[in-house]
Amino acid sequence: MKKPLILFAAAAAMVLAGGWAWWHFSPRGDDGTLVLHGNVDIRQISLAFDGSGRVVQLRAEEGDRVKAGAVLGLLDTRALALQAEQAQAQIEVQQQTLLRLRAGSRPQEIAQARSRVTAAQADASQAERDLERLQGIAVHTRGRGVSAQDLDHAGSRLQVARAKVAEQREALRLAELGPRAEDVAGAEAQLRAFKAQLALLQYRIAQGELKAPVDATVRSRLLEPGDMATPQRPVFALAVTQPKWVRVYVGEPDLGRVKPGQNARVTTDGAPDRSIEGKVGYISSVAEFTPKSVQTEELRTSLVYEVRVLVEDPHDVLRLGQPATVRLMAGAAQ
Repeated sequence: MKKPLILFAAAAAMVLAGGWAWWHFSPRGDDGTLVLHGNVDIRQISLAFDGSGRVVQLRAEEGDRVKAGAVLGLLDTRALALQAEQAQAQIEVQQQTLLRLRAGSRPQEIAQARSRVTAAQADASQAERDLERLQGIAVHTRGRGVSAQDLDHAGSRLQVARAKVAEQREALRLAELGPRAEDVAGAEAQLRAFKAQLALLQYRIAQGELKAPVDATVRSRLLEPGDMATPQRPVFALAVTQPKWVRVYVGEPDLGRVKPGQNARVTTDGAPDRSIEGKVGYISSVAEFTPKSVQTEELRTSLVYEVRVLVEDPHDVLRLGQPATVRLMAGAAQ
């Protein structure tokens, strides 16, 4: 009978010891809050020029706070500026050409064409009279007063004169009609091509300015004036100050105590008495092994869930990678 009693007492002692260990080592505060340890995390930007060229100016240093749209660097774009001037001159020339085509023939040009028609008609009438006179002489002299060669030459001159009349009449008709629609359309297309070329050059010139996409803090300055920049070579590393969060990991037993929007207080070792308000913004749906960098009192091989506690840090107290303690308040989420 003593042996079962001994076994029962040993089992009870183990249960009591396990319960005390769980209570003692579980991440909870005296008031029932869940205490977690993690590190501050923020988003980072590797900022590079969209185009390639030599850096001529950088306007930010490490630690500077920059506003969205602020120009942080410049590339040498003098060659592109000269090409843009050339494209602008081509546009102006093509615009004048298009205006001339759309305006059609000037009244003076039409008057000149009519004068040429009149002159050609006069030459044709003269050639016709000359041929008739020679033919009359040939008839009266029975061919002895005019040679056959003279008659042939007179007939040829009349044909040439009549062809000249037809040519000048057609030239007058074309002058009155104006340029062909295809010529106008071609000139318009050429003008659009010149404008597109200018727009492309202006876009490439604009790429010579490196602007901050958001409000941020300069973490690193990776190039200097004189360096060659490409889209693959970052110039600055920027730290985005908002949003900012603390990345912590929660074990399976405490997962049910964490809710989205739940209030939290964040403290650091440097200022344990000054807390920063926050709330739970993200809870991972997939378990993972505890990362080595995470401060936890559980075993390294236990499965945990990542939780991000979003914080409001208007005074920029928290730094990237800084260890922080998170206390999740008991109660309903907001």
